[in-house]
Amino acid sequence: MNSTYLGWRALGRRQWPLVLALLVLLGVELMTWPTALHAERLWVLPGVLVVSALAVLSPRRPFDASLSAGAALVVSTALCRVMNAPVVDSLWGLTPTELGALMALVAILVRQESAWRAVFGVVAVVVGVGVVCAFRPSYFDRFVPAEFSGAYAGFDLSELLNGGALLVVSLGTGLYFRARDRDRARAVAAEVAKAQQDERMALARELHDVVAHYVTGIVVHAQGAQAIAEVNPAAAGEVLPVIATSGTEALAAMRRLVGTLRGTEPAAPGEDAPAPHDDLAADLRATVERARGAGQPAELTVDLAEPVPRELSRSVLRIVQESLTNSGKHAVGATRVDVVVTARDGKVDLRITDNGRGQQHDPAGGSGGYGLVGMRERAALLGGRFDAGAATGGGWQVHVELPIGQRAP
Repeated sequence: MNSTYLGWRALGRRQWPLVLALLVLLGVELMTWPTALHAERLWVLPGVLVVSALAVLSPRRPFDASLSAGAALVVSTALCRVMNAPVVDSLWGLTPTELGALMALVAILVRQESAWRAVFGVVAVVVGVGVVCAFRPSYFDRFVPAEFSGAYAGFDLSELLNGGALLVVSLGTGLYFRARDRDRARAVAAEVAKAQQDERMALARELHDVVAHYVTGIVVHAQGAQAIAEVNPAAAGEVLPVIATSGTEALAAMRRLVGTLRGTEPAAPGEDAPAPHDDLAADLRATVERARGAGQPAELTVDLAEPVPRELSRSVLRIVQESLTNSGKHAVGATRVDVVVTARDGKVDLRITDNGRGQQHDPAGGSGGYGLVGMRERAALLGGRFDAGAATGGGWQVHVELPIGQRAP
C-alpha cells in the first residue's frame, strides 16, 4: 500500500475514529490536571497537539511522520524544561494523549512501510520517548514532598514492562492490519486476473465465431468451386460472388470487433452475426436461411411460449450459428440438419441435430474443437447445461438448456 497517494477525503474517512479518540483523551486530560498547573500546562500543549496531528496525518507518509514525532518529543521536552512546565506522568513522562497518538502512529508505520523503514521509524519514536522520560519535568518533582519523591522518580521495572507491553500492542496491531491489507491485495489481484481471463475468453469466443462462421463458408465454397471447375466452369463462376460476399462480411465483422477492442466503437457483441432483436424467431430464421444459402439442408422449428431476453437471444443465436457451422464442416453427407428451439417452463431448449457422418480429420478452416469449448463456456456462464455427442440413429446432436432471466456475458 502506497500511502503517499492517500487523498484527503480518504484520509478523513479512515482517521476520524482516531481524531475522536484523541480529542476525548485531551479533554479528559485538561479537566483532570491539577489546578496548580493550569497556566503552565499551556507549554505542554504544543507538543501534544503536534504529535497528535502527526498521528492523524501519518497514513500519507508514515516514515516521515515517525521521524517528525520523535523530533517533536525532543523539542517539547526542551520547551517544558526551559519553561519548567511539569507534566502529570502517565507513562515515561508522556501525557495520555501523546501516548495514544504514538501508539497509533507506530501501528500505522508498521502497517504501511517496509520492514527497514518501519524499524528506523520505531527507533526514532522510542528515542523521543526516552528523551521525554529522562528530561521532561515531572509534576511529582515539584509538588510531592522530598521524602516521598523517590517513589515517583525515574522509571522502575513495572513501568518498563508496561511500556514494552504497549509497544508490543502497537506493533501487533500494525502487523495484523498489514497482513489483512496483503490478503486483500491478493484477493483483488486474483479478481482482476480472473476478470482479465474472462475477458480474454469472451474475446476468444467472439473471434472464433467470426472466423469459424465466415471463413469456413469461404473455404467450403472455394473447395466446391474447385471441385466442379473442370466439369462445369459456369457453375463454379456462380460461387465466386458468394465467396466475395462472405469475405466482405467477414472483413466488416473483424473491423467491428477491432473497433470494440480499441474502444473507438461501442461494444455491440453479436453485430458480426445476425444481430439480436426483439424477435428471436425472426433472427433464428435469418440464421438458418444463411446456412441454407451456404448449401446446408437446415430446417428450423421454433416454439417460444415465453419471451426470451435480448441478451439471452444473442447467446442462443451464437450457439445455433456455431452448431450450424460445425455441421457444415464435419457432417459429411448430411441430408438434414434440424434446429429446434423452444422456450417454456423458465428455460430455452436448443437441439441442433444432423444425420451426417462425422469426419475423422479436421477440415480446412477447422476450429480444432474451440467451437464446442466456446458453446460449453457460454452455457456455463448463463447457468445452463451443454451436451454434444453422437445422436441416436447416427449423426451428431448439440443440446443446450439455458435458464431465462440470467444475463448473457
